[in-house]
Amino acid sequence: MKKIRVLVVEDHAVVREGLCRTLLLDGGMEVAGQAENGRKAVALAAALKPDVILMDIAMPRMNGLEATRQIVKAAPTSRIVVLSAHNDDAYVRAAEEAGAVGFILKQASSIDICAAIRKSQVSRTYFTTPGERAADSLANGAARRLEGPYRKRPLLTSRELEVLQLIAEGRANKETAAELGIGMKTVEKHREHLMEKLDIHDTAGLTRYAIGAGLVECDVKVCIL
Repeated sequence: MKKIRVLVVEDHAVVREGLCRTLLLDGGMEVAGQAENGRKAVALAAALKPDVILMDIAMPRMNGLEATRQIVKAAPTSRIVVLSAHNDDAYVRAAEEAGAVGFILKQASSIDICAAIRKSQVSRTYFTTPGERAADSLANGAARRLEGPYRKRPLLTSRELEVLQLIAEGRANKETAAELGIGMKTVEKHREHLMEKLDIHDTAGLTRYAIGAGLVECDVKVCIL
């Protein structure tokens, strides 16, 4: 039987290595590649065309939700299963909106993780407890009122989301421009648009918004803002 080729995307090396071992021990899967951030994940997905992508959410350079949006376009045959430490329904909904076909918690067993990967090959969605209550609604296509950080979320472009994440990571405009391959004035324009759309007018506020939306992880530096 042909093995399922999986791209593992996780910024913490010890977690990523553990996931890879789990897949190899399963016997029916192989690790097609590994990525420690969303930007590398997009590039590898386009090049490798894996069957499934196991995707973390909070990662440096590009978060998993934005990476998922881009991979859906760059490698449409790959199925994306989001792996997250957050069990809030809002994150489940955000993952589904980005194009993921599954959502599973990092606290899940290796058996559940492998089951999610297999299920993604034959079904549109796969969710594990405690996200099952959200999955029922998503699978039926029912409209849900977003909760938490996604309530009344303004529509941001992919580029604006990338800039927002880099701002939250403490990158200066010059660093952001270099990272994204755009000019300083363009970065400044994106920053202005973000502040207007979100009605937030300082860097600390943008950072708090990015943390609340799950775009970056909360560390000591940003939590004291």
